[in-house]
Amino acid sequence: MSKTIQRPGDTIFRGLAQSAAFVILVTLAAVALFLTAKGIPGITADADQVKHGTTFATFVIPLVFGTLWAALLALVFATPIAIGVALFISHYAPRRLSGPIGYVIDLLAAVPSVVFGAWGMMTLAPAMQGPYAWLEENLGFIPLFAGPASSTGRTMLTAALVLAIMILPIMTALCREIFLQTPRLNEEAALALGATRWEMVRMSVFPHAKSGIISAAMLSLGRALGETMAVAMVLSASGIITFNVISSTNPSTIAANIALSFNEASGLTVNALIATGLVLFVITFAVNFAARLLIGSPKRAKGAKK
Repeated sequence: MSKTIQRPGDTIFRGLAQSAAFVILVTLAAVALFLTAKGIPGITADADQVKHGTTFATFVIPLVFGTLWAALLALVFATPIAIGVALFISHYAPRRLSGPIGYVIDLLAAVPSVVFGAWGMMTLAPAMQGPYAWLEENLGFIPLFAGPASSTGRTMLTAALVLAIMILPIMTALCREIFLQTPRLNEEAALALGATRWEMVRMSVFPHAKSGIISAAMLSLGRALGETMAVAMVLSASGIITFNVISSTNPSTIAANIALSFNEASGLTVNALIATGLVLFVITFAVNFAARLLIGSPKRAKGAKK
């Protein structure tokens, strides 16, 4: 039985990879310990000891609602567009066109969030004032559009649209790579049996990419949950719980509230804000952990080996 020869390069690379993984775990643990140690005093503080003048649960619940509501709306807007663009790049567009479109999509992910926020505040919000008035007038019987319509356009719907544009490149890139991993023989077999291009996509590509699409959506959701500056610049927040998406009274998000309130905070109010950061950390960690479970599921791994 021959003995495996350990090359110095392999040993060094293995050590560097293990060290990098260890550093990531230590950093994650350090962040969690910091948020916990600094956040607990804010959680246990009395209502009269913090600036918001309420218990921590009363303070954080509207923020959690606003964070989840904005992220879910963004996901609803971005998912069908991302799947459509990814499918066009991977299966419909000519090669000379799919490459440049893919590069442009990837470049959008590098645009700073403050740029999206400035565009949303100065361009998108004013442009949405007319549509919001129309929604209130014609669809006001639906709670989402009950109004009164915002006169500035800085609403939850505007913030969700900006978030959707921000997560679109990430989701599109992931879906594109997932679609390209569909076994070529499956596609050719469907076409050989007389299926149209759409029938081939529906019967061969989507079933193979189903778990991957869900994982891409959840990873993009984690990105939307933690967005700060774009939401802070676009959203006119009032700290309430409402499903109305066109009104000037909107729930805030955890990240935006921290960014807007931290400079003026002092004492236990700082600890309360850090505690909300701990809540956001837990939510984001749970979303990304669920996404990793989907990506690494035995069923998907078995399909990838085939």
